[in-house]
Amino acid sequence: MNLLDQLKKMTVVVADTGDIESMKKYTPRDATTNPTLIFKASQMPQYKKLIEDAVNYSKKHETGAEKQLALCLDMLSVNFGKEILKIVPGRVSTEVDARLSFDTNATIEKAKKLIKLYEENGISKDRVLIKVAATWEGIRAAEILEKEGIHCNLTLIFSMAQAISCAEASVTLISPFVGRILDWNKKAQGVSEIAPSNDPGVKFVTGVFNYYKKFGYKVEIMGASFRNSGEIIELAGCDLLTISPNFLEELQNMQGDLVKKLDISKLPDDMKKITLDEKGFRWMLNEDAMATEKLSEGIRLFKQDTVKLENHIKENFFA
Repeated sequence: MNLLDQLKKMTVVVADTGDIESMKKYTPRDATTNPTLIFKASQMPQYKKLIEDAVNYSKKHETGAEKQLALCLDMLSVNFGKEILKIVPGRVSTEVDARLSFDTNATIEKAKKLIKLYEENGISKDRVLIKVAATWEGIRAAEILEKEGIHCNLTLIFSMAQAISCAEASVTLISPFVGRILDWNKKAQGVSEIAPSNDPGVKFVTGVFNYYKKFGYKVEIMGASFRNSGEIIELAGCDLLTISPNFLEELQNMQGDLVKKLDISKLPDDMKKITLDEKGFRWMLNEDAMATEKLSEGIRLFKQDTVKLENHIKENFFA
């Protein structure tokens, strides 16, 4: 049995792509998208109809170029989500505009709009995770949305401050970015490689897994943003792992015995439970230079790709 098939027996495998054909090939349970992935997919000719449908919908239901474009982007995310859900049996993650990352009320409003569009298209909200950056404001928005039955995926997780606050807010799922933590540490240490067994991103996710399981939090942990298949192998047993098509293929072509590294029967005894208010959250995050930098950078990058997507649609479909 190849490593991918073995992994699927101990971890939920999620496709980290906007390319629907890749999902058909690797049969993940869930799928996750973001502005970067949708921007890449939107330039593929096979997805042109999804954009045209979103443009036509926005022109029919909204007036004014700015409002039409905003609705078009929302509808495009839903169109991709709809197609993905024809393939995956589980859930799709759909991202809130990164420019709303520090606005709790606007995040809630956007999330409800996305869910309404899904429901208008016959998709139950139970099959959708609203993806929100794990700022203090984003976590508060998710806490409110969860109480209203809208499930959330808190993304750009780099610190225990974020992980703990998400757990206390009872969000559905968090996405720690393993590879970006590795990137920062390689640069900081001035090295070109760090072995997967010593990978700081792997160690972080392992620590969050142990903390959540030790204290009985039901929040799902989905490792994301991998730089090599070794990171994935080291996190076998994590609740979920979202994996890009190139690593899905690599794992599918690898043979051997996969060891379950994250295991609730092997939790450490020396952990203390932490409770964070806003001041505690902001201070703990501030004390972690890597997390502070990577969270800010991640929001900026998602914003940039949202703007690229807007410009692509404006120039090619609204001209």
